[in-house]
Amino acid sequence: MHKLTLAQQAKALAAKQISSEELTRHYIDRIEAHDGQLNSFITVLAEQAIEQAKQADADRHQTSVLKGIPIALKDLFCSDGTATTCGSKMLDNFVAPYDATVVKKLKQAGVVTLGKTNMDEFAMGSSSESSFYGAVKNPWDTSRVPGGSSGGSAVAVAARLASASLGTDTGGSIRQPAALCGITGLKPTYGRVSRYGMIAYASSLDQGGPMAVTAEDCAYLLQTMAGHDDKDSTSVDLPVPDYVADLEQTVKGMRIGMPKEFFEQGLDSEIAAHIQHACEVLTSLGCEIKPISLPNAELAIAAYYVIAPAEASSNLSRYDGARYGYRCQNPRDLEDMYSRSRSEAFGEEVKRRIMIGTYALSAGYYDAYYIKAQKIRRLISQDYSQAFAEVDAVLSPTAPTTAFKINEKSDDPVTMYLSDIFTIGVNLAGLPGLSVPIGLQSGLPVGMQLVSNYFKEDVILRLAHQYQQQTSHHLQIPASFE
Repeated sequence: MHKLTLAQQAKALAAKQISSEELTRHYIDRIEAHDGQLNSFITVLAEQAIEQAKQADADRHQTSVLKGIPIALKDLFCSDGTATTCGSKMLDNFVAPYDATVVKKLKQAGVVTLGKTNMDEFAMGSSSESSFYGAVKNPWDTSRVPGGSSGGSAVAVAARLASASLGTDTGGSIRQPAALCGITGLKPTYGRVSRYGMIAYASSLDQGGPMAVTAEDCAYLLQTMAGHDDKDSTSVDLPVPDYVADLEQTVKGMRIGMPKEFFEQGLDSEIAAHIQHACEVLTSLGCEIKPISLPNAELAIAAYYVIAPAEASSNLSRYDGARYGYRCQNPRDLEDMYSRSRSEAFGEEVKRRIMIGTYALSAGYYDAYYIKAQKIRRLISQDYSQAFAEVDAVLSPTAPTTAFKINEKSDDPVTMYLSDIFTIGVNLAGLPGLSVPIGLQSGLPVGMQLVSNYFKEDVILRLAHQYQQQTSHHLQIPASFE
């Protein structure tokens, strides 16, 4: 059953060929058998999931395509009555008192929640090594990272421990682990999916999205997740297209731009060859590939690592030991409680980013760093706007390399930050982006990124779906988890 895509499982459930309880128990058994070597889950909700599956089987009035589908949630989506840790000691004892909007929507659609997945602490990382609960392992090679910060969600899908999962993307945290684990991952346009109940890292960049085997699966999930939410002031009030129906429309005549800045230097030659082959497939479908320029792309990482830490330093100031979360033992006074609670509960990467952000926002440096970074952000957005005047989508690698070894970059944060060189600009501009598997290099997955204009998720989902109709890279499963 785990070799079926979400769409295939949905059809089997609707035809009564399988039951949700059978499917859910199958995944729970797989989690018990395999997750000990992967560490992709922080919390497994076996009893709750089986009960939800039984309800889905018994509910004859629920007509949602997703009814009875077992998925996993990144552990920063609040889920009522369930531990929501954000991969941090700070929230190790926190039980969410409400559902995030996307969780509520999926529950209403009859989706089964298998558990909460492991992640970089407070979504700060590109390797899923900074979690309080230990590093997540890549199922293609357990000595390697799965990418981050949504590494647990990516691994759960790649190892077929869940039909699909939800992740979040602040600078590439859905797309990069999707690429490194060989699955499909979609970051929607900023504002397309509600952020209410999603624990914040950088509020102007964070966006939740689906991670699944296929673009079709992602389309089904986005169809349910997307839409305006009065509880999120950044949520955009626009109609939600029929993403699934749009998948079958022709891609013939679509213009796809390849930014020359992403192919000039530093890109692994084998990854470049995979991209070239993917372009040949798209060309065979009637797409036109043309060179474009994103002249400010090289500034994206520098701008991001001022803006995101600045917002993080503000967002994480709420964790003070006073209201909820971790509190140190026997504080001498209020200042000691604040200081010790934060220093004892936050990991090194979170502390690093808080310090960078606080520095960038401090008097005398705000104009020199934060305002300048925001100006660069505007330039990057304008670059993409000019590109979309010429093309329908932008194509690039998702990551500059395949999955690297665990601990290989943990002592070199700058090198680690470069893992997101192709993805960060998309977040700064607020655009939708999607990563698609395009092959294996030395046994490790390679991903291709597709980016479209604002609220044009249908364009990249259609391109990815049509590409996946011609290829089978997305259906490959790591040998140890077949």
